[in-house]
Amino acid sequence: MRFDDKVAVVTGASRGIGKAVAVELGSQGASVVVNYHTRADSAEEVVAAIEKSGGKALAYQADVGDMQQAQGLVKFAVEKFDGLHILVNNAGIIRDGFIMLMKEADWDDVIRTNLKATFNCSKAAVRLMMKKRYGRIINIASISGQMGNPGQTNYSASKAGQIGLTKALAREVASRNITVNAVAAGYIDTEIWEDTPEEAKERLLGMIPLGRSGQPEEVAKAVAFLASDDAAYITGHVLAVDGGIVMH
Repeated sequence: MRFDDKVAVVTGASRGIGKAVAVELGSQGASVVVNYHTRADSAEEVVAAIEKSGGKALAYQADVGDMQQAQGLVKFAVEKFDGLHILVNNAGIIRDGFIMLMKEADWDDVIRTNLKATFNCSKAAVRLMMKKRYGRIINIASISGQMGNPGQTNYSASKAGQIGLTKALAREVASRNITVNAVAAGYIDTEIWEDTPEEAKERLLGMIPLGRSGQPEEVAKAVAFLASDDAAYITGHVLAVDGGIVMH
């Protein structure tokens, strides 16, 4: 897989899965816009890693939960790299808590960052992709949106919403040679799990048939496949990268 003539935008790309995706696409030749919200130093480190691998990259600050800033992100990609072919909606947060104790702000923030941002960036990108009659949109969802997790009604709802958005949008834009897919990530070794009690981690690991957590790079490889022309006949699909914990 090579992306030498492609431009990619990866949201929430300063760490974790987003970082791995940006580096993977960049190392395969894509020009990458590394979106971040607050971690400028980390985003510049991702840019440096991509450039070290021979790729091109620029960092861009935007709160993609805001429509105008999401549009600005897409505009930046076009201005700096003369196009946009691949959008990876990865930006996400967690604000866990049982629903009877969950603050309204914790619900609103998670839905805004995880789901509304996916809508915002997709809306901005699709307008351009439809004119060019080419595009790849990959949404980083989660097994939480498929099976539900106690203490994560907000997060599970946001990720289930991403999956529904993926399928609906895939039908809307298929005639313009745009594919829309999702990757449902399982227990992946990222900072998002740092505050999870060890007992809870061990219990989750015990549910995974492969018996281990995943690595961000393993998710990135799946994203790269869906972004490639090898996956041109795949759309509206949810690809599980979860060690087998969710099987349909």
